[in-house]
Amino acid sequence: MVETSAAARLIPQRLPAARLGVAVVAELVDLIVTGQLKEGDLLPPEGPLSEHFGVSRTVLRESVKRLEEKGLVIVSQGRGTQVQAPGYWNMLDPVVLSALIDNDESLGVLDELTVVRASLEAAMAGAVARSHTSEELRRLENALTAMRESESETDSFRQADVVFHYAMMEISGNRLAENIAKHLYKRAVESSRYQGINPPDAVALTLDEHAAVVEAIAAGDPAAAERAMHDHIHVSWERRRLPDHAPRTRKGGSQPSE
Repeated sequence: MVETSAAARLIPQRLPAARLGVAVVAELVDLIVTGQLKEGDLLPPEGPLSEHFGVSRTVLRESVKRLEEKGLVIVSQGRGTQVQAPGYWNMLDPVVLSALIDNDESLGVLDELTVVRASLEAAMAGAVARSHTSEELRRLENALTAMRESESETDSFRQADVVFHYAMMEISGNRLAENIAKHLYKRAVESSRYQGINPPDAVALTLDEHAAVVEAIAAGDPAAAERAMHDHIHVSWERRRLPDHAPRTRKGGSQPSE
């Protein structure tokens, strides 16, 4: 366990005047998710900690409360404020998820995000293949057409890609999966590491992969729709993945997933 004085040395003593509470939370979240403050470490007492940040005890108290709500710390009477194990963190919290992705030097978090996202979106694609209206199918076909029409413009193509995935999620009717997947996807696409590097044929491959999903849905084949979406998310991540971060070995020789 880190001594109180050592923990205090990690904490910056100057913060911007505006939105001090937000800045305090952001700094402490970064220290925790990067492991500079580890599970079981105690934060410095309220007085010294508020002095380090240059904020009032009221602001500091509210900031610690926000950390507790995010599952990063636990406040105990007579014990102080202790850092929690990662299993307690609310990783869908925007601040926590952003810190995890922004500090993801090994891309391990993005690998995990890809696995979760692929599983959720594959299930939703299967649900759409099992039950959809002609209007809903047309919505997906139009989203795919918009991708094709914007293939020469990177930003527009990426936005059209997002629209396609969001349409799939919404049509599935699985509100919980939709909510989780949108949280993960929205934050991931804002990351330069997640955008990675695309090979020259990336757009053509992406269009083919999306078309396979739509074709499986139109054919009413849930298994094919699930497989097409799962493979698309995994394969597209593997081709974008930065070359200086080798992907982790997968067991069983299965198709890589996004």
